Amino acid sequence: MKKKMIPRLAVLALALIFLMSMASTAAAEKKIMLKVPVCFATVLPGLGTTITYVADRIETMSGGTLRMKVYEPGKLVAPFEILGAVSSGKINAGYSTAGYWAGKIPASPFFTAVPFGPEAGEYLAWLWHGNGMKLYQEMYDSHGYNVKVLVLGIIAPETSGWFKEPVKSANDLNGLRIRFFGLGGQVMEKMGASVSLIPGGEIFPALEKKAIDATEFSMPAIDERLGFYKISKYNYYPGWHQQATVFELLINKDVWNSMSDRQKVVIEELCKAATVDAFAMTEAIQPPVMKKNVEERGVTNMYWSDDMLAKYKAAWEEVAAEQSAKDPYFKKVWDDLSAFREDYKLWQTYGFLPRPEPPNM
Repeated sequence: MKKKMIPRLAVLALALIFLMSMASTAAAEKKIMLKVPVCFATVLPGLGTTITYVADRIETMSGGTLRMKVYEPGKLVAPFEILGAVSSGKINAGYSTAGYWAGKIPASPFFTAVPFGPEAGEYLAWLWHGNGMKLYQEMYDSHGYNVKVLVLGIIAPETSGWFKEPVKSANDLNGLRIRFFGLGGQVMEKMGASVSLIPGGEIFPALEKKAIDATEFSMPAIDERLGFYKISKYNYYPGWHQQATVFELLINKDVWNSMSDRQKVVIEELCKAATVDAFAMTEAIQPPVMKKNVEERGVTNMYWSDDMLAKYKAAWEEVAAEQSAKDPYFKKVWDDLSAFREDYKLWQTYGFLPRPEPPNM
């Protein structure tokens, strides 16, 4: 009996030492409150709920040394001012999407969505296991922003727009006033549209007042919250401009560097968990909304013709070539992503259904 008790006592002693060590570590860590303004209302599934996933768990996971308070769009900092405010230290963190900084950093949309680009699995492969995150951080560093960036959220394809009338040909886009995001917006400009980028909360009033004729924003279950179906009855698919969309947590780099290794790991792992949860949840909630749009709201789900998709793709290739010639960092990221995708194509061709023509090997 005594021999059996010795190992048990040893295990209990080790457990006690471990718990005391954890308590001692937590006591020694600096307590930090992250005040996080966001670009997207927290009621929006996948866009806003991803940051609240982290905020709801961070205190428990960090042993009380980290806390997070989330501020709705415009309550602390205007959505399009978050990057600058985090960098300057006006705020210590922010939640957004990199493509919103395209006016300052031409390559930034690559870290949100790429026309005809990677789907979610391939995107995360490049970001987390290719050169993506290295280039993402380097982008902010090289442009003088004092921020640490972490991927926080990814969603699957978006729709490619809500229109008041069917688009019968590319000519119907000429002069169309449309809210459109990122690199896809540059493609729409190539197609003759007049493009603006306005925050989500301002889109419906712009449609209602006829300041814009059409809009894209996100997925059906997210667009539903903004009420586009009340005005525009033709919802187009597929989201050629955003086959996946990535979101970011920005933390002031001085604040990040002041954290303990444990605190950094807590944030990193929570961000990864929230990213996977956002993807799974937003995949699950689309079909009921698509059906409701058609059956109760008079919406017609439209799918672009092969001809229109070919025109969009040709316009995207022109945009990519022109921007690469203008901006060296744009070219650096585009070349790296393109090389990764070329390698990935082998796995994509053999690993997934339906199988296209296999490559020559």
